[in-house]
Amino acid sequence: MKILKKAKDNIFLIVVAAAYILMFLIKPTMGVTSMKNSAYYIKEMLMIMPVIFVLTALLDTWIAKEKITKYLGKESKVNGIILSFVLGSISAGPIYAAFPMCVMLHKKGASVRNLVIILSSWAVIKVPMLLNEVKFLGMKFMAIRWVLTVIAIVVFSWVTAKIVKDEDIVQKEEKTNGLTLNKEFCMGCTMCSRNYPEIFGMQGKKAYVKSFDFEIDRERLSQTIMACPVQAIHYNE
Repeated sequence: MKILKKAKDNIFLIVVAAAYILMFLIKPTMGVTSMKNSAYYIKEMLMIMPVIFVLTALLDTWIAKEKITKYLGKESKVNGIILSFVLGSISAGPIYAAFPMCVMLHKKGASVRNLVIILSSWAVIKVPMLLNEVKFLGMKFMAIRWVLTVIAIVVFSWVTAKIVKDEDIVQKEEKTNGLTLNKEFCMGCTMCSRNYPEIFGMQGKKAYVKSFDFEIDRERLSQTIMACPVQAIHYNE
């Protein structure tokens, strides 16, 4: 049963591995090329994602939930749509860098519609890409493509918001005895489990909160929370 559960939890990785094996068997040269491309992207992700997690955690700490709800929430309307386009358009880096940030924004009250706009803008109409598009394809092509793309994004964001509800978005948070541990931000540094092993432990490469029934040493917990490099731990008394 444990093997079946492990397989179910890692079905995507199993499918990818099977695809690589199939490519190696059918056309070895294609398999080698695919492995090299995958290695390149994995290396890029390992270089970029830790920085993104740190920046996202800092934004999570600095920006109040009320601000996000006001400017990017369901009631933000046209202003929220415009701000979402701006945020996505001035972004830098690959699209997968936007996912942790969108998780944080949603947790703080951003609407599904505005998340779709941010992600779509980041992917297809960000400013650095538009400048290159003008250089290679001309201003007229870029302008027409930009207008049509914006219209399509607005339509798709509205449709997505009708289908996908807030509760459908997975929140990778663990809450125990007033402690909240954001596993999305956790980078597996083990600082918490070393500073307060009675409360925190490691499960694979992620920290977790142990079940406990003793009184928390608040000073020690405060030091542990401050030691977390990505501020993934919060405590509400």
